[in-house]
Amino acid sequence: MSSEVKRPDKLYYRIGEVSTLTGVPSYVLRFWEGEFPSIKPRRTESGQRLYRPVDVERIREIKDLLHRQKFTIQGARQFLRQREAPTETDLHAELAFLRKELLAIRKLLS
Repeated sequence: MSSEVKRPDKLYYRIGEVSTLTGVPSYVLRFWEGEFPSIKPRRTESGQRLYRPVDVERIREIKDLLHRQKFTIQGARQFLRQREAPTETDLHAELAFLRKELLAIRKLLS
């Protein structure tokens, strides 16, 4: 039986629901919050954690990196950080697009 369950469509999940959906114990989820900056559940006034669907997907990804691919916590953190960092090519393409748009706006204004 798979430890991962299809998630219902909700805006927020409580820690117990996330634990059930991902197959990761609640105490591990709380630990991972401190280890992976990309996991940031909101807190209610009473301090209860509310995870977004993007957090649930990130937790599944971290679980895969740590358990299946045998990354260390530090290695998984570095892998995620490098993957999310924009490449120089992406930045150049975005700047070229913005320059083109700004020139078009300047042409319209003159």
